[in-house]
Amino acid sequence: MVFQNFNLFNNLSVLDNVVVPQVTVLKRDKESAKRHGLEILQQMNMAPFVNAKPAQLSGGQKQRVAIARSVAMDPEMLLFDEPTSALDPEMVDDVLAAMRDLARTGLTMIVVTHEMEFARDVSDTVIFMHDGVVGEQGTPEQLFGNPQEDSTKDFLKRYLNRA
Repeated sequence: MVFQNFNLFNNLSVLDNVVVPQVTVLKRDKESAKRHGLEILQQMNMAPFVNAKPAQLSGGQKQRVAIARSVAMDPEMLLFDEPTSALDPEMVDDVLAAMRDLARTGLTMIVVTHEMEFARDVSDTVIFMHDGVVGEQGTPEQLFGNPQEDSTKDFLKRYLNRA
């Protein structure tokens, strides 16, 4: 799971934040975990920062490290809880680009987000939640192009400037 607040270990380097969980949880040997971690950090455009501590990173960089840490665990599925909500607007694009790249790999992702254009672009299925329950679901084309529920229509008007 990728959280809003990154949950990185401030006393560890970027690389160690990705390596330690693999060694501890998956029982990977440290060299394999390091190779795997470096590969994923490269994919996240974080290779130049492998020796940095989280305090030296921007919010978007921290989130990409958190994503790399999760991906390094070789999950069948990744859960994202508002992964861009704690970021400055200029950092959002970097994180969404990294997530788009992951989506292209075929990794199943469940994303709770208010980034509607992102959801429309990368989703196979979109579920609109309203008052804690499923309000409407369908393909991006169905939900964004022809919403059926008033709550969905109202939400999309606010977030996509739809008429």
